[in-house]
This record gives sequence, C-alpha cells and structure tokens, in this order.
Amino acid sequence: MGGENYMKIVIAPDSYKGSLTATEVAITISDAILETGDHQVICKPMADGGEGTIDAILSASNGENIKLSTSGPLGNTINTNYAMINNSTAVIETALHAGLYQVPTDQRNPDHTTTYGIGEAILDAMDKGCKQIVVGLGGSATNDGGLGLLQALGLKVYNKLGNQLDKYGQDLLKIDSVDVSNLDPRLKTIDFRIACDVENPLYGEMGASAVYGPQKGATPNQVLEYDQALKKYARLIEAILGHEWHDTPGAGAAGGLGFAFLAIGGKLESGGAKLIAESINLEETIKSADLVITGEGQSDEQTLYGKAPGYVADVAHLYNVPTILISGSLGENNQALRDKFAGCFSIVNRPLSLEDCMKNTRTLLAEQTKQIMTLIHKTRAR
Repeated sequence: MGGENYMKIVIAPDSYKGSLTATEVAITISDAILETGDHQVICKPMADGGEGTIDAILSASNGENIKLSTSGPLGNTINTNYAMINNSTAVIETALHAGLYQVPTDQRNPDHTTTYGIGEAILDAMDKGCKQIVVGLGGSATNDGGLGLLQALGLKVYNKLGNQLDKYGQDLLKIDSVDVSNLDPRLKTIDFRIACDVENPLYGEMGASAVYGPQKGATPNQVLEYDQALKKYARLIEAILGHEWHDTPGAGAAGGLGFAFLAIGGKLESGGAKLIAESINLEETIKSADLVITGEGQSDEQTLYGKAPGYVADVAHLYNVPTILISGSLGENNQALRDKFAGCFSIVNRPLSLEDCMKNTRTLLAEQTKQIMTLIHKTRAR
C-alpha cells in the first residue's frame, strides 16, 4: 500500500432517501475510489437520528444487531431490532417500534396507536446491561405523549372510576390519575440521550397534536381532544414528580415522546447527527484523514443546520481535513455550501429525468466519484 497519491479517506454520507441507504452510498463511493488508486478507505455511514440510524450505526461500528419482538404501533407483535455498542450503549430508532410507515394509510388514527414497544426495547437494553440509551425521535405514528412507553416501564394510569387503562392513544383521553411508584428503578441509572430536531412544546398552538396530529390521522376534533388530554396528563405527572417539562423545547416531538423521556431523566439534544457521530467515533477517525467525503439525497442551505453532511464537515474542519460533498442534487442557493465544503457535486452529470436518476443512482454516484478522484490524483501529481 502506498504511492505518491496514497490517501486515508473517510466516507461518512447520509442516505440518498428513496434510492440508497447510507451504507450503500458509502460502499459505492468506496468501491469507486479503490478502482482509481491504492488508498485506505474507512466507511462511517451517518444518520441524523431518524430513518436509517440503526443501519448506519451497525455499519460504522462494531455494534451488535439486537433482534427482538415488541408491540408495534397498532399493538400487534412485530419483529424489530436496535443496535448495541460496546455492550453498554443501546441505540433505538423510534420508527422501528412505533413508525408511521408501519401503519396502513387507512388505519392511521391516534386513538389506536401506542409507543409501548419503545418501552419494551428499553427494558430489553437494560436487561442486557446497557447504561446509556440513545433514542432517535421522528417518524412516529403516535400522539400518546409517551403514555405507552411509560406504561411499559411501570407507569399505571386510571380513569375516574379507578379502573386501570390500556396503552393506546384513546386511553390518554380518559386519564384521571397516575401512579409512578412502579416505574423501573433502573431508569435512574441510565443516561438517556434523545436525538430531537424539533422545538415544539407538548401542547398548545405549536404542540404535538396541533402540528403533527393531522399527519398521523387526527381529525380536527381529535386534535383539540388530544391537546387537552396531553395538558391534563402532563400536569398529573409533573405534580407527582415535582418538575415541569411540558414547555421544554422538543417536549412535543414524536407525538409527545419528548415529554415522556424528559420525565424519566432524558436529555433532549438537537442535532441527531452529533449523537450518531459520537456513537461511531467519527471524530477520532477523521483526525488522521487526508480527505473526507459525505453526501445526501438533496443538499441545500438546510444541510448546514443539523443535517449529517454539515456536521461531518464541521468535525473535519477542526482538523483541517478537506471535505467533499457528493449529493443526489444541489439546491439553487448553494453558495453557502461552497463556503463549508472543499467541493460540492451532484451525481447528475447529464440531462436525466427524476425517474432515471432514482433508477441509476448507484451508477451515477460511482461515475462522479471516479471523476473527482481522477481530478485529485492529477492535482496531487503536479
């Protein structure tokens, strides 16, 4: 290994949503690079805490894929998974246990969905000895304020008649009292880090129900009902635990899951990409690199604010390592991108329809990568 053009290259892209996973993007770029020269290539697929997080974690680390059965968003048993790193950190993706994509369009109704399965995954991780649990919020089918999650962890809730309630959204509407005495005591020993990129409070005009309820099937009347129910639910829990979280930015994330995690001591952290990067030791890998390559499906000014490629570039900048961005497409206003990246490239190298681009993403990405590497080799050889 070696030669005058030899480089250590870190490849840390997000997914090209709808076309390639982050892992597939990284492998495609890696294969193309190795066709052009003898380099050390390290793949560190990235994510921002949402879709694809578990796959990225498992590909970029020596993590273990933990398979288990949990309650799905409709309460039926589903086969799912989470990632475990170094036998001590679990990474759980909300959408894999209570995802909107798991609910057929004609069945989307917050009355009938639950976050119970996420709690079951947390119990499994604690049983396996994990002391840190990272949770990516986003993509949920629920509006239950984390009621199901907390019930899986030991919370009990009752209606006016003193009857114990079930774990679905419709049960949230009937709560009259709560009992936190049976919450799993291990929760106090866990470092919960929650990737949350929205700042909505739990209830109100910008709350979980008003902003996100409709996309989960809530009717206008249900939006009002759930907003009031979340308010009562929060006040009951806050009164017992002696702290208010309902107005904390992010409490309304994922149908109020943010609030539930705050109530059990979780920290809501904006910038899911940062959490993922720390989980896969990205910074340590980049320190000694000669070049970093990242990318995503579409890049524009928003890439610089919390998205994975922007965070990757920030880490590389700390060590004066140039970062190249290769994305499916570049937005019109990309001057800000050029200020951040050493080069910004779209894989579209000729007139193509969107359908053709999606169908040929892998080939187009490989071709563009080879073009970039050829330019780098010729420049370095001068």
